[in-house]
Amino acid sequence: MENNTQFAPLLLVDDDPDLLRLLTLRLNAAGYRVVGVGSSEAALAQLAITSPALVITDVRLPGMDGLALFDEIRSRQPTLPVILLTAHGTIPDAVDATTRGAFAYLTKPFDSAVLLDKIAQALSLSSPAVEGDEQAWRADIVSRSQRVAELLAEARLVAASDASIMIRGDSGTGKELLARAIHRASPRAGKPFVALNCGAIPEQLLESELFGHVKGAFTGAVEHREGLFQAADGGTLFLDEIGDMPVPLQVKLLRVLQERSVRQVGANQAREVDVRIISATHRDLEVAMADSQFREDLYYRLNVVTLNLPSLGERREDIALLANHFLKTIGAKYAKRLTGFAPDALEMLSLAQWPGNVRQLYNVVEQVCALSPVALIPASLVQRALQVPALDRLRYAEAKQKFERDYLIRLLKLTDGNVSDAARLADRNRTEFYRLLQKNGLDPRMFRGGEEGVVTERQE
Repeated sequence: MENNTQFAPLLLVDDDPDLLRLLTLRLNAAGYRVVGVGSSEAALAQLAITSPALVITDVRLPGMDGLALFDEIRSRQPTLPVILLTAHGTIPDAVDATTRGAFAYLTKPFDSAVLLDKIAQALSLSSPAVEGDEQAWRADIVSRSQRVAELLAEARLVAASDASIMIRGDSGTGKELLARAIHRASPRAGKPFVALNCGAIPEQLLESELFGHVKGAFTGAVEHREGLFQAADGGTLFLDEIGDMPVPLQVKLLRVLQERSVRQVGANQAREVDVRIISATHRDLEVAMADSQFREDLYYRLNVVTLNLPSLGERREDIALLANHFLKTIGAKYAKRLTGFAPDALEMLSLAQWPGNVRQLYNVVEQVCALSPVALIPASLVQRALQVPALDRLRYAEAKQKFERDYLIRLLKLTDGNVSDAARLADRNRTEFYRLLQKNGLDPRMFRGGEEGVVTERQE
């Protein structure tokens, strides 16, 4: 039996006493401690007493239903994961719940193994980091996305080595945050982490910034100065936007990596350095190499291991979680008592495009925090921060339908029209998935052999 006693108890909510007893026995057998209650009102009373690690609730409950309970939990504890169970679920409900931040949505009867797997994922991704906890290294990365979980597992493995790592991802996805997490998980954690944005410093100053200079090396060099390589000795040097580094400086960087020594500008002697390099870029370096804008030999030196950060649009299940996390931290910064987002405000955040990724989300939340005169952030402020014209806003039902259809199209493209694979990714059975496709006017055959373009317009 797996030992899960390090977690706080699970709060189980169901008005069927037989099912409540059965699930409690199964979860106890898996090593979990369980507190079971029969209503939402009892669950809210237990919430403050037990401080559960996870809530599992039926949707159909007497009085306050499970979705209303989920909303209340989200307003009180935004990072507490909630798994919803129902015998009466519909796909729009599932899209609604997951868009609003529910960790998972399972339809009764469900496979106990699937429930246990979802519980394990939720606890591993959302358990708070405490001193000495093995999750502390990634405490700054807020996510419940399976894709991010897989990325972090890979990052944890490569952190133990000294291999050079290249992090790829769009601007604003959190490349430096991941680099810092890797440093904390590495044997170099007690040594310096030094970051440099190669595109933010003028070319004529970048060499001195990296390698340092001696007094009199050039006009304005009035004193001896150590570079960032020397400052990071024994630790990690993070070179952000490495694709923007000028080609002449790429040659000098390659020499440093090969010889593991640095010569300051104007100096005659080189100094040995022990530095682990993590680089990052949003550019396509293969294209840059083809255009002679990036050296191939340097590329292979830096790109021993590649980690790809997903955009915020590729991890939409994290939007509500991140928004509430930012709301809490920024609210403290402004000394304002903010309780959460109005439901339509959170829906607007969840359905936005986010070309600026997590950085843009943070800026939007900071703006609404600064401007909100009330504790619950209204949709009007989110609309203003997103600069969404009021006349262009979709009705809620339309937005849900669009999200569902776009999601199905992405799955079919990903699987080349293989319905079994797409249904498995969506955590649906084949029959249910076929009904979804029929409802949205999608034919999986159109996604085989690169013919997906024919389904861009829905046939009525």
